[in-house]
Amino acid sequence: MTGPGSVRFEGVVKRHGETTVLHGIDLAIQPGEFFVLLGPSGSGKTTALRIMAGLETVSGGRVLMDKRDVTHKEPGERDVAMVFQSYALYPHMTVAQNIGFPLKMVGVKAAAIAQQVAEAAAKVNIGHLLERKPGQLSGGQQQRCALARAIVRQPRLFLLDEPLSNLDAKLRLETRLELHALQRTLGTTTVYVTHDQEEAMTLADRIAVFMEGRIAQVGTPREVFSAPQTMTVASFVGTPQMNLIPGRWEGSAVTVAGHALPVSRTAPGARDVMLGVRPSDLWIGSSGLPARIERIEDLGDSAIISLTGNGQILKSKGDPQPSRQGGDEVLLTFAPATAHLFDPHSGARL
Repeated sequence: MTGPGSVRFEGVVKRHGETTVLHGIDLAIQPGEFFVLLGPSGSGKTTALRIMAGLETVSGGRVLMDKRDVTHKEPGERDVAMVFQSYALYPHMTVAQNIGFPLKMVGVKAAAIAQQVAEAAAKVNIGHLLERKPGQLSGGQQQRCALARAIVRQPRLFLLDEPLSNLDAKLRLETRLELHALQRTLGTTTVYVTHDQEEAMTLADRIAVFMEGRIAQVGTPREVFSAPQTMTVASFVGTPQMNLIPGRWEGSAVTVAGHALPVSRTAPGARDVMLGVRPSDLWIGSSGLPARIERIEDLGDSAIISLTGNGQILKSKGDPQPSRQGGDEVLLTFAPATAHLFDPHSGARL
């Protein structure tokens, strides 16, 4: 087996007619990394993945794998395996035949195929299903069959396009943990596309956040969550999304509707800003921004409180507060160090 591969995009552009889908993407993925492409629908993440696989051509720029230019190489010349959202299993073949198909295509002998199929199936816990057809499998079992077919070839690179989106919530959670453990065991470089930020946060070594055909930020899950570089990243990553409140930053406070809210940085001069506070960092206190509770969603171990303050909807997330109810007038506050400040025009982090 060859070692895990590296991937590099250098100024990759993709156009469909007049529409530019990718605007000169630069990206470097390290060998053995679990790398997630995260973004809303239409942000270009799946296109980037298909370019890695060789299923889409580029309109400009270069794609390197292990420092080798593969920009114009066919998918078969790239040593990658892809798992699609739809699983793409052959309905007339058994599970064993589906898993062994890539080996059969490259002329591996039948005895060797049988052994490798058994090993791959065992890694994803479907060794007992080898004689069944895909139509006799649950969604989770089909998903595992598709994974086994990808790992049987021992590729340098795994490409996974929203592979869990067809599973129910409980199965998605279980499969996510298994997928992470499998990747760690195999050590194969894995690139994973999702619009689900919780999936991205729990799986990734690093994340590239795609926004409108550009990469808005690359970093570890912790970096992207705690230091978003733009307002769009800040409001996309995190559930519920970050509260963004217009105010004026002067000294070491941001003034919102006449109320000075302390922040941990001192302004270089008075300026308009967008103040960002995560719902988990915003709480009801004895001073701060006046607000009215509109709705309380009790989640058992925590509660999400929707409030109206400064003429906009704000969200607070924390311990359930049985004494609070809709209609209560409260004051909202936060620790100065938890405030994020953004330029209201460019959206860039200050």
